[in-house]
Amino acid sequence: MEHSVTIYEIMGKIITICNQKGGTGKTTTAVNLATALALTQKRVLLVDLDPQANATSGIGINKHSIKKSTYHVLLEELDIKETIQPTALPNLFLSPSNLDLTGAEVELVSALGREYHLKKALAKEKDNYDYIILDSPPSLGLLTINALCAADSVLIPVQCEYYALEGVTQLINTVKLIKDNLNPGLEIEGVLLTMADFRTNLTKEVVQEVRNYFKEKVYNTVIPRNIRLTEAPSFGKPIALYDKDSIGAHKYEELAQEILGIVKPEVRLDISPEKNPMEQNNPGA
Repeated sequence: MEHSVTIYEIMGKIITICNQKGGTGKTTTAVNLATALALTQKRVLLVDLDPQANATSGIGINKHSIKKSTYHVLLEELDIKETIQPTALPNLFLSPSNLDLTGAEVELVSALGREYHLKKALAKEKDNYDYIILDSPPSLGLLTINALCAADSVLIPVQCEYYALEGVTQLINTVKLIKDNLNPGLEIEGVLLTMADFRTNLTKEVVQEVRNYFKEKVYNTVIPRNIRLTEAPSFGKPIALYDKDSIGAHKYEELAQEILGIVKPEVRLDISPEKNPMEQNNPGA
């Protein structure tokens, strides 16, 4: 994936991790990318916009004890600064979520300028961070719309499975609508392939299909299926703190470096160029 930015140009960048399809590694990516960026000495704010609050618990914060959350921020009851909590890493901070957020979409429906509540809230804090990572819910409702309106760019995780591109077209159309009507500066940051199992032909075929569809927007880094990545959230730790030597930790470090433009990892795929799954009726065969 080509990068045209230099490191000094990306202060205060807001990236939303978005895919309305569940199970794509969205929260895993939000938590571990935020952590990997923080470990490069960048000051990072992770904002949990999912009522399930998995990013909150995955970073080591008890979501059941949260009193001030992104719910209060979106309803303009609190400044986001009042919700921000420290984490185990000195450069990583969290604006947490909890189940209260489930009511926010209903309460926002009649609110004036409802699409821009998060954008207004983050404007007060944007200059205090190098990166702000938004973990949006697996839907295209008002929470996700707020994330897209607040963001400079959107990172789309795509699982390496048979229906990899299912729903992505709808998401791309939504991003275009937001860009055309609400946030003209919104760009696609990149497409991240997740849960890859290179022992199977299916993964190789899906990787090629996604690369054919999104071209240079696909990151060279591919996140593999990894037991340690799966275990880490249950311990309330990002993978870099749970098992820094695991392949999952190394891959999110590579992703952070790709985003920073520090290094462009080599693509470690063995895919024959003449084999195009777009021309096959059943890529899982």
